[in-house]
Amino acid sequence: MNNNYLVTVLSDRIQAESAYTLLEKQGLPLNKITILGRGYKSADEFGLIDPNEQARKQAKLMATWLIPFGFIGGAGFSTLTNLQTFAWAGEIGDHIISGLLGAIGGAMGSVFIGGGGGIAFGSGDALPYRNRLNAGKYLIVVEGSQLLLQQATTILRKCDPEALQVYTDMYQ
Repeated sequence: MNNNYLVTVLSDRIQAESAYTLLEKQGLPLNKITILGRGYKSADEFGLIDPNEQARKQAKLMATWLIPFGFIGGAGFSTLTNLQTFAWAGEIGDHIISGLLGAIGGAMGSVFIGGGGGIAFGSGDALPYRNRLNAGKYLIVVEGSQLLLQQATTILRKCDPEALQVYTDMYQ
């Protein structure tokens, strides 16, 4: 499985189509070249990760573990320390309220750490590329061997792209 990609950012559709045509004329395999932008594939269709969706998934996954552990931690702390923080609720009520507060703490942790961390750190380069697509730019993505990417890089540099980035899998 090849995980080598060349991502080229072009300012408009005409520039993207002429770059694609140039790649085609040089004999690069068209099944390895994808245009992303209005009228072509979208970021979702290509598989660029939406950081907000990933953050929601991460928060839900963390909530699955943190809420029950928060409840157990809160109730356990209340039981072990016997502080009677909510004495008006009785002994069992005090432990249950402490457990609920621990569960709320777990939920907050899953949202702030799982969700917020996913947005801040989980997007990699996908978010800037999504932003460029939303701004009306076009991306040409070439997938293949390092030799193919080198050929494509040489060809696409002639098109004066806004950005050109190679991503390679080091574990091939």
